[in-house]
Amino acid sequence: MHANDNGHPLALGELRAAIESGEIDTVLVAFTDMQGRLQGKRLSGRFFLEDVLEHGTDGCDYLLAVDVEMNTVGGYAMSSWETGYGDFVMRPDLATLRRTPWQPGQVMVTADLTWHDGSPVAPSPRQVLKAQTDRLTERGWRAMVGTELEFLVYRDSYEDAWDRGYRNLTPANRYNVDYSVLGGARVEPLLRRVRNEMDGAGLYVESAKGECNPGQHEIAFRFDEAVATCDQHSIYKNAAKEIAAQEGMAITFMAKPNEREGNSCHIHISLRGADGTPVLADSDGLSAAGRHFLAGQVAALRELTLLLAPNINSYKRYVPGSFAPTTAAWGRDNRTCALRLVGHGPSLRVENRVPGGDVNPYLATAALIAAGLDGIDRELEPGEPCDGNAYAGEAPNVPGTLREALELWEKSELARTALGDEVVDHYANYARVELAAFDSAVTDWEMYRCFERL
Repeated sequence: MHANDNGHPLALGELRAAIESGEIDTVLVAFTDMQGRLQGKRLSGRFFLEDVLEHGTDGCDYLLAVDVEMNTVGGYAMSSWETGYGDFVMRPDLATLRRTPWQPGQVMVTADLTWHDGSPVAPSPRQVLKAQTDRLTERGWRAMVGTELEFLVYRDSYEDAWDRGYRNLTPANRYNVDYSVLGGARVEPLLRRVRNEMDGAGLYVESAKGECNPGQHEIAFRFDEAVATCDQHSIYKNAAKEIAAQEGMAITFMAKPNEREGNSCHIHISLRGADGTPVLADSDGLSAAGRHFLAGQVAALRELTLLLAPNINSYKRYVPGSFAPTTAAWGRDNRTCALRLVGHGPSLRVENRVPGGDVNPYLATAALIAAGLDGIDRELEPGEPCDGNAYAGEAPNVPGTLREALELWEKSELARTALGDEVVDHYANYARVELAAFDSAVTDWEMYRCFERL
């Protein structure tokens, strides 16, 4: 997709012509892994057209069974030393073919993962989401989703940050620039590149604004169908880092990079019928289906938090008064709640404020759909909205640690019914691997606290 075609996918005929003319020489075939990162291969344009277009391209199945450091770890049924670490197939979804202006001569395409017999790789994040959108399709509905992804910008390169142990980095702004035009201008050359080059890749850019933490900003994109939004989210996150690196700067999306405000990723979701009519709204506000959908979000929030907050660091955001939620409350246009009902009429939607910038958008959106459908099927009611300070309210707490979220996830009947045992067990192991790694690490906090004084 690219801006010159008003956001339409890059047609295969256009790609053939661009490769034959030498304008395009590389096709990036990529998918999003468990950690929310793009993984894949850069292929010659000729080889893509002559071979990969029809047959796909193989990748080692350990790409969905490693930790953040790309270490092989135990506990995964689909990939292990015992099974020989075989291959799955990356099958290009040509509807996602797009230019990548930040990498000249290249286009990219998002892939679905299958085994060699054609069956889907169930734990693949895109497949997890597609399984839930298929459930909506059976009812004549589709989910419309928007993600709001915050990040911090530093004037240090990624290599400098690594070499310095991520200490004493220089934020692009030295003070709170929330909505500040002057503060945004300080880093506008970088943000302009990101906005324009995302537009060139077919993403519909809405706005950019400063945020609270020094160097913190947000670029917002227009909502789209659920899978398309998550595809675009993954591409944007990776591309923003590539563009920052080209500018000698660094961007982080980690949920809580320091003691100040963390990076959020608020997810907005609504449902539409096949003809585009809103499902969650009627002339009086929330429809009956809307009430049940919202109630499902409230009821399942704690047990599905693992898919909204997948890392140790994710849980550091949940601090009272930080605009990150601490309770599973809902309210109308209330930013102290985990679930904020926002918009009017056709724009009425539920905003989930639990995810941070480290979230895997496919998994989180799948969780929201599964929760909402459960609420509709059981005709749940959401109860009274929170009109005041949800931090001081009596709603159940958002899980405070990855360990607590894991315990709730493994016991969740909804997760196993809606997502399947294979997916539940796969991502439970992901959490156990992270917990084991953290539990065995000696942190800077421990060294400063204990080295001399204890």
